[in-house]
Amino acid sequence: MSGIAGIVERDAARPVDPTQINRMVESLRHRGPDQHGQLVRPGVGLGMRRLSVIDLRNGQQPFSSEDGSTHLVANGEIYNHAGLRRELVARGHRFRSRSDIEVILHGYEAFGVDVVTRLRGMFAFALWDANNRRLFAGRDRAGEKPLFYAQTPQRLLFGSEMKALLVRPEVSREMDFEALDQFLTYEYVLSPRTIFADVRTLPPAHYLIYERGSVKVERYWDVASVPLRSWTEDDAASALREALSRAVSAQMMSDVPLGAFLSGDLDSSAVVGLMAPSSAGRPVATFSLGFGAAGYDELPRARAVASHFGTDHREGVVDPDLATLFERVVGCFDQPFADASLFPAFLVSQIARQHVTAALSGGGGRALFGGYETYRTEALARRVSTLVPDAALRLAAAAAALLPPSEKKQGVVNRLRRFILGLATAPGNIAHYRWMTVLDGPAKRHVYTPALRGALVDSDVYAPIRRHLQGAHTDDLLNRQLYVDLQVFLRDDVLVMADRTSMATSLETRAPFLDVDVMELAFSMPGSLKIRNGERQYILKRAMRPLLPESMLRQSPAEPSIPTQIWLRQQWAPMMQDLLGPDQVRRRGWFEPAEVTRRVDEHLAGRRDHARLLFSLMVLERWSQTFLD
Repeated sequence: MSGIAGIVERDAARPVDPTQINRMVESLRHRGPDQHGQLVRPGVGLGMRRLSVIDLRNGQQPFSSEDGSTHLVANGEIYNHAGLRRELVARGHRFRSRSDIEVILHGYEAFGVDVVTRLRGMFAFALWDANNRRLFAGRDRAGEKPLFYAQTPQRLLFGSEMKALLVRPEVSREMDFEALDQFLTYEYVLSPRTIFADVRTLPPAHYLIYERGSVKVERYWDVASVPLRSWTEDDAASALREALSRAVSAQMMSDVPLGAFLSGDLDSSAVVGLMAPSSAGRPVATFSLGFGAAGYDELPRARAVASHFGTDHREGVVDPDLATLFERVVGCFDQPFADASLFPAFLVSQIARQHVTAALSGGGGRALFGGYETYRTEALARRVSTLVPDAALRLAAAAAALLPPSEKKQGVVNRLRRFILGLATAPGNIAHYRWMTVLDGPAKRHVYTPALRGALVDSDVYAPIRRHLQGAHTDDLLNRQLYVDLQVFLRDDVLVMADRTSMATSLETRAPFLDVDVMELAFSMPGSLKIRNGERQYILKRAMRPLLPESMLRQSPAEPSIPTQIWLRQQWAPMMQDLLGPDQVRRRGWFEPAEVTRRVDEHLAGRRDHARLLFSLMVLERWSQTFLD
């Protein structure tokens, strides 16, 4: 695991300043506190910071080929490296280390760009081919490891985080207002955009080639190409259990202490349960986080799982000094990111890092097997829409908007209001994303200034959702929704959050559900195996029945939820009023000060719950102070 960065000059003879590579790499020190490495040649510079996990002594990067013509820096883990190594050694390649990463270098020599199709793991790499004056970069199928790049007329720059690019003066900080609109719609920016107009993300399952001053980006894998199969329940459950077991076993490779996150949900419980038999007789180290707020604490579920499997379990509770926590955690991101789950994600990583260097998680399980409530909500909405006229829905939405909010995590009033408002005010052709947005069109007309609305006149913030719904190439509605979540919510929210918060603590995280075999198996199964008679993750429960007690399988999936609305009325209230004061809002020129103030006042008085919008605006203002002022 590491952070990587580099510069490739369009002019092959132009020297690269080693101090510039060093500056880029040092901005990523938190991703790799153990070692620094760099290579500078005419026209190219590569650098990295390493978190040592495999081959602690000899795994230092950059790696170079035997003839010195090809060089590699990479971030991540290649879980099938042993088999690839044997194949490459048989072809005559000589390895200098036991590092899993080195197989990318020799794999490129043997297979060219097709090496990405042979890699199973989480990775982002950059390889310099001096003979062809070519930079070849790739990213894993799900998008667990990030890679950003910026192209100027003179050069290409890349890095694991945008901060590595922003140390360079030629990388403009001009805002991408479509990305800003995406953030205020979804709480995150959708790749390949970033908040900066000149910086892009290499999408998951894609590779990039830069040669002769030109960038080419190509997709090498798409789960949408997996055909549906006819499964019996028993066969599907058995195949899933075996595939997930293999993935967990492969991802337990480590030369350093390794553990697991345990929230008590089905996904993390399954991973911990599959780790237990492979832990060489030692209890699995597990880590959980809870909240002091009533109704939000999932620690009892996690304790029950930990007790069942006899894990070495440790817990934490969200620090009461929430203002300091806000500054520390929001600062982990180079662009606005407002999924409040980032706080427990950071804190549980911090706890885990005191005991282990790498941790497995249940990430991806809900998005593959129908674990989110919004899937059932969309199914209900389709039935309601055939029975209730649009005019009646609009009246119901107006009435629901007047209902006072509840501070309960899953209060009936909150759920009813959100269902009706999403049904009545959001476009029907974005499926379950009707309930995954913060600001809808009518609200934006009030909150956005005329200048911001003018900058967005030709944009369509929902276009990526519709494009992915259509790109799923299946008539199975649930699988189409799951495909969108893999392309949007998982890669731009869940995995971004996991990477930044864990790497901020120098912890490596791994997600067995995102193994290619597990993902392809999931999409070979019809939606009817994933949600059956309203029961979410049906086939995953069937698969885990031999492993987990029936009481755990009967529990409904706990929806991740953070008491943000309570924090904004209490501990964060002074900070919110400071960050969103009329003068601050007016100075940015993006939002109407009176509208923002009205929402702040309504939230503080308990008349409305504007937590998601207000938190997003706070994050945006704090980010602006850091990166724009």
